[in-house]
Amino acid sequence: MSQLLELRAVRRARWRIGLLVGLAIGLLLTMVGAISYQVLSRSQEQQISRELDWGVRNGTIAGPPACSWIFFYAADGTLTHAGRAAPTGLPLDGDVDRVVATGVPQNQRIDRDGTTYWVRTQFRGDVIVQAVFDARFQIADQRHLLTAFLLAAVAGLLTAILTAMLVGHRAVAPLAEALSRQRRFVADASHELRTPIAQVHTRAQLLARRAAQTGAGDRDLDRLVSTTRRLGEIVDELLLSARLAADPDNLPPGQPVDLARLAAEETERVLNPSTSVTLHVPPEPVLVTGVESALRRVVSELLANALTHTPQGGVEVTVRGTANAVELVVADTGDGFDPADAERIFDRFHRGAGAGERRFGLGLALLREVVTGHGGTIVADGHPGAGATFTVRLPHSPYLGDSVLETCGRIVRLRPGRG
Repeated sequence: MSQLLELRAVRRARWRIGLLVGLAIGLLLTMVGAISYQVLSRSQEQQISRELDWGVRNGTIAGPPACSWIFFYAADGTLTHAGRAAPTGLPLDGDVDRVVATGVPQNQRIDRDGTTYWVRTQFRGDVIVQAVFDARFQIADQRHLLTAFLLAAVAGLLTAILTAMLVGHRAVAPLAEALSRQRRFVADASHELRTPIAQVHTRAQLLARRAAQTGAGDRDLDRLVSTTRRLGEIVDELLLSARLAADPDNLPPGQPVDLARLAAEETERVLNPSTSVTLHVPPEPVLVTGVESALRRVVSELLANALTHTPQGGVEVTVRGTANAVELVVADTGDGFDPADAERIFDRFHRGAGAGERRFGLGLALLREVVTGHGGTIVADGHPGAGATFTVRLPHSPYLGDSVLETCGRIVRLRPGRG
């Protein structure tokens, strides 16, 4: 699962680099296109204005004959010369009447027949002149410019994304290689440490048996045995984590496991004079398919986590079967945690607030890998000072009978004996 998440993170990093660079290039091309379009439009308007000025003063326009018309009116607004036929709606008699009435030059832009006509009407001596300019060629130039920039933007965006992905691949490749080396190191280190630790543990057990016969140093030897056993468990955790990271399906073949029995046994094992645990389990087996040692580690770690943060007791362990899954719920009334950390607490070697001297190790991170490897899920819910609840959901075992789906059952309150 971890390797899968790491590969996805690397791929996302590559795509993000490519996309961001592509967007930056696309935005730059868009800005250049917009500026160029504005410059072209302004230049065209100035050119058309000069053409109209020339037409009014000289009675002709130097542009293409098919794109300009000149109309002459008497001082009273009577048309005296129209030249060649004009487009529909031209000339603009209303502008001529306003010039006759006010003497103020009139300028109009008319969108008609898929083009734009620029019309200027003003006095030239005693004659009123109306000059008309068809801007169809200028509009075509604008469209060509926009099309060219659009194609350039698309091509630039695609090229930038591909280039950035190649660059991103080279930039992220060392990270992916480092992650791969880390996994190999964990696997190799665990494998190399496993044998000497097993030998030390075996010799410690032999010393403990001999001491039991003589009655000397029992307590110290018991501590030595416990310590070496814990070292072996840590190495096993590292090795299992490396195997799961390399292949989420790398668990040994599963067998039917009674989750209710595991919960009862682990609850009994962790009890001490200062703790109490309420156990809710049904009277019949609650079976899941998996590796018993791995699932036992899940129950044990969740219990240890709850008891560490709830020194005065108040821990409840519930195993129940539902229509869709088997659930293991471990709830406590201890320190709790910030809801924002609900996912982070499953990170490797994460220490939440108030962790104290407790060793998290791979802890909850390994648990999630084990649960995920069994096809299940684990979620955490908590609030500061209001306790925490961890819920593990695992698929039903194919050996599970219909009766196991009944969730009612015995409630056992386990407290350590005194005296």
